[in-house]
Amino acid sequence: MAATSSSPLVPFRDGLARMILTKVAGPDPHAERSRVHDTAGPRWFAPDRPIRRVHGDASMFAGGLRALLLQSLHPLAMAAVAAHSGYRGDPWGRLRRTSYFLAITTYGAIPDAEEAIERVKSIHERVRGTSPGGVKYRASDPHLLKWVHVAEVDSFLLAHQQYGAEPLDAAEQDQYVEDAALVARKLGVIDPPTTVAQLQQVLEQYRPELRGTTEARQAARFMLLHAPVSWAARPAYGVLTAAAVGLLPSWTRLPLRLPYLPLAERTVVRAAGEGLTRTIRWALASPTLAQTGTEA
Repeated sequence: MAATSSSPLVPFRDGLARMILTKVAGPDPHAERSRVHDTAGPRWFAPDRPIRRVHGDASMFAGGLRALLLQSLHPLAMAAVAAHSGYRGDPWGRLRRTSYFLAITTYGAIPDAEEAIERVKSIHERVRGTSPGGVKYRASDPHLLKWVHVAEVDSFLLAHQQYGAEPLDAAEQDQYVEDAALVARKLGVIDPPTTVAQLQQVLEQYRPELRGTTEARQAARFMLLHAPVSWAARPAYGVLTAAAVGLLPSWTRLPLRLPYLPLAERTVVRAAGEGLTRTIRWALASPTLAQTGTEA
């Protein structure tokens, strides 16, 4: 999907890229990018580490949405989100904050990454309450932190293997889980998994605690059907949500009241998801944006 500087596709490509970047990085994405990538100093992860490849790929859009849906199945995690995150009132703000945290801890200078982690830990200390089922929770609970972590890592990795430009081989997948564990430990996760096999084992250990609560189903409906997306972007967002749901395990569908159409998900949804991911990747690689200093 090439587009030269004189191509009529250039305005469309640049407009699409700016729309995406303002959603994930705010009104001045160039300043955010510079803050992450141009600050001098050592990084936690070398340029060839798998975490940099995974977190820099357009497949993260589907992976992030899948992670939110999967995480919602833990009643205490969902209770904390419903009571404290403000995801309905400011979903794009929440997305920008999450995107910045992932970017700064993956690519940023170590002091900036450590500052971001301390900020998140401080917020977690203040997030506590009682679930609708009468169970007390606190966001700093290492057990809840581990659930959020493994759901994210599993989702990002699965989305990358399905829709990423350069899927990881088996050794690299283990390295990605190991890379992500470094950040998880600093956030307060105790003994995070460091291989894919351990990741799957931990996910399975949480299964008895998971269920579809009213809050989880309301969050899923909001994310999939009622997110504040412009009418022009709704067809693309619909493809993204279908791709994210298609990546969920079959056992999650009934608790969240989501359809399970394996044939369609393996064919139509996968093809549409691949097409959308390629389009996002193409837009964010716009040479015009690079020339004007607003690249992704």
